[in-house]
Amino acid sequence: MTTNYHEPVMLHACIDGLNLQPGGTYVDVTFGGGGHSREMLRQLEPSDHAPGKLFGFDQDADARVNAQAIDDSRLTFVPANFRHLKRYLRLYKTDQVDGILADLGISSHQIDTPERGFSTRFDADLDMRMNQQADRTAREVVNEYSEADLHRILGMYGEITNARTAAGALVSARSNRPINTISDLKGALQRFAPRGKENKYFAQVFQALRIEVNEELTALEEFLTQVPEVLKPGGRLVVMAYHSLEDRLVKNFINKGKFQGEVDKDLYGNEIKPLRSITRKPIEATPDEIARNPRARSAKLRIAEKIDLT
Repeated sequence: MTTNYHEPVMLHACIDGLNLQPGGTYVDVTFGGGGHSREMLRQLEPSDHAPGKLFGFDQDADARVNAQAIDDSRLTFVPANFRHLKRYLRLYKTDQVDGILADLGISSHQIDTPERGFSTRFDADLDMRMNQQADRTAREVVNEYSEADLHRILGMYGEITNARTAAGALVSARSNRPINTISDLKGALQRFAPRGKENKYFAQVFQALRIEVNEELTALEEFLTQVPEVLKPGGRLVVMAYHSLEDRLVKNFINKGKFQGEVDKDLYGNEIKPLRSITRKPIEATPDEIARNPRARSAKLRIAEKIDLT
């Protein structure tokens, strides 16, 4: 039985960006519902001599169910976070691949599953774990973090303007009784949400907690630093991000080979970086796609190619 996921965002732009080669080896590091992977397998034309191969990574157990529904010997599902990309590829005796696809952030399925605690639309326990085997939940973050740490993550990851006030309100509320549910959290912060923009405010608060619980930005950095070693020369990296924090990391790494500072140069002034950008500006969804699939509204797609230094 497959788990219901929504339409993949910018499906054909992602697949086209990979420049798929028959017989090539590819990785979908955010397998999810398998929408992108199914299209990749469809376009990786089977051949007797070189049938092609696809690795699908995902730490969410629901994704494993979707992978099991794909009856294709070319697909190997890896139940792990993409921060472990290189380690698991080596486990499967694969050092380099022809392309890597990453569709970042939270899936529509995760948002629409009330008990996962990702959505402001439902009341449920404060969970927000993408990997249900992980120890830390959003409830533990809200109830156990210091006021300074709550201020930091709400400001840095949620980018809310009253992060200090919100952190203080959470500490004050939890001193009376634990903040265990979504309604508890919203009740503690309701009076601090800008009038008329309550939904956006709580979406930013939830984003901050989700990023902290799942170590999303740290995992993204660890993944990106492995890409140059894992990609073959001329191989493609395709990354779709949904908020500025992710997109900034991806943009900087593609353009500079690192996350901060200016690009390094050799003695002759040549830039030292492993990737070159294929897209001068990020690709965005068309108005028609956004109308069909609102999640596409914030998506920014970047494509890069590993520089062949030989």
